[in-house]
Amino acid sequence: MKLLKEKVLNEGIVLSDQVLKVDSFLNHQMDPVLMKEVGREFVRRFEGEDINRVLTIESSGIAPGIMTALELEAPLIFARKQKSLTLRDDIFVEKVYSFTKQESNEITVAKKFMKPGDRVLIIDDFLANGEAAFGLARIVEQAGAEVVGIGIVIEKAFQPGGRLLQEQGYRVESLVRIASLENGQVTFADEEDGI
Repeated sequence: MKLLKEKVLNEGIVLSDQVLKVDSFLNHQMDPVLMKEVGREFVRRFEGEDINRVLTIESSGIAPGIMTALELEAPLIFARKQKSLTLRDDIFVEKVYSFTKQESNEITVAKKFMKPGDRVLIIDDFLANGEAAFGLARIVEQAGAEVVGIGIVIEKAFQPGGRLLQEQGYRVESLVRIASLENGQVTFADEEDGI
């Protein structure tokens, strides 16, 4: 996705060979025009899949998730990381580890929002080791629903998440795949492949 690659190159900040900061357009300040295009691209990639729910995790997945849900005219559900006073019973719970934040969280989704037979598209901002995506997929499966696919805005392809998800049979569509952040430079996976 050309527009997203340009944003990564022009506004992304390589903090280390493992961490890319994109807070100017994706996960602190958000570029609504870019998010609209992200939503359209996910819908294009998953066309014909009869998706009736979009699932993400708070908070960085909400912007790409809501724009995808808007294009699909389907509800967006976001898994909460914090326990809510109004969300105590009848919830699905999974534990996930955040590579970026170096912490574990219990994520929750109210059972009333996901039912057997639902066809769910998981959307997230980053994919590193796949912990969040696996946690969200386990929630979908607890509900007796089906994971249609997993849409990722930026995949760090040098980490194992994408491969591990695919090995478990999940369809993963990443809008941008980063092969390396070495020497303070972003190298896209398709550049390494000569694409």
